[in-house]
Amino acid sequence: MPFSEANYTPAAAIPEFLIRHTTLRQLQIFEAIVRLGSFTRAAEELFLTQPTVSMQIKKLSDSLGLPLFEQIGRNVRPTEAGDELYHAVRGIFQTLSHLEMKLSDIKGVRRGRLRLGVITTAKYFAPEVLGEFCQRYPGIEVALKVSNRERIIERITSNEDDLYIIGQAPIDQSDIITYPFAPNPLVVMARHDHPLAKETNIPLARLAEEPFILREPGSGIRDTVLHLFENKGLRPKVRMELGSNEAIKHAIVGGLGISVLSLHTLALEGPDGPVALLDVQDFPILRQWYMVHPKGKALSLVAQAFLDFSLEIEPQLRQRMQKQWPDLAAQLAY
Repeated sequence: MPFSEANYTPAAAIPEFLIRHTTLRQLQIFEAIVRLGSFTRAAEELFLTQPTVSMQIKKLSDSLGLPLFEQIGRNVRPTEAGDELYHAVRGIFQTLSHLEMKLSDIKGVRRGRLRLGVITTAKYFAPEVLGEFCQRYPGIEVALKVSNRERIIERITSNEDDLYIIGQAPIDQSDIITYPFAPNPLVVMARHDHPLAKETNIPLARLAEEPFILREPGSGIRDTVLHLFENKGLRPKVRMELGSNEAIKHAIVGGLGISVLSLHTLALEGPDGPVALLDVQDFPILRQWYMVHPKGKALSLVAQAFLDFSLEIEPQLRQRMQKQWPDLAAQLAY
């Protein structure tokens, strides 16, 4: 928008305490605490110590002259003043994000920044795609946020990143645009010396007799697995729930049970890794990875270039999986 007196906001219109007594870093810390509901989680996300986070919030609260948070059990929530500041801060950050996008477009795709949010399992292949993208466009800076499906859906709703990779498209897609772009088969894993490792065409009912390891609530894989058992009138014997794929693989190797994970979690180990794939009826569950963004979102030149690049190399990703897992090549060709 060109300059005019109609759209010019003088510095005097900005609250004095924001100009003289606060920093963008303080506002960033404040926003993270409200969004995550915890000083500790905000410190972890921003790679700060908790004392630093507490000190910066105290300075911000002193500048405003009002308390910004109240303690509710182990969680914190914003006060009335905190709520008002949060909405203002979100507006400021959205404006700065749009500015960054515009400046990137002015520079062209050779320069700029890409913010990508991915579900936990996608961390096994998203860096590979990002690496190839950055080789083509070496001037691009990349920020990768990894979290579970529930948290990524929240980030999509809040429009916190440029693009997202999820393993299961939401049922209600009225507010997002989805692009299927790579296979994401779910497979049953057990220790190599597990009795079922030598059997074929194992019924799901037989699987339900084994100690089962599940991902935590909020995981898309967990929801898919439980839905499959429910449709067959079965319930898995859940021995434990773990919050990461790596923890589950260690539990499998430790003989604590079997589990269902994405085949991508074995990308670095291959067929000769520490776990075996079981030949179970109704498996693999053939799913897709989806690249998504909010409907109506204006993608920056960099984000659009990454989306186009990801869709372009999809056949290569499929061929690599077929070569690595020849026994599943027919299923991976879907």
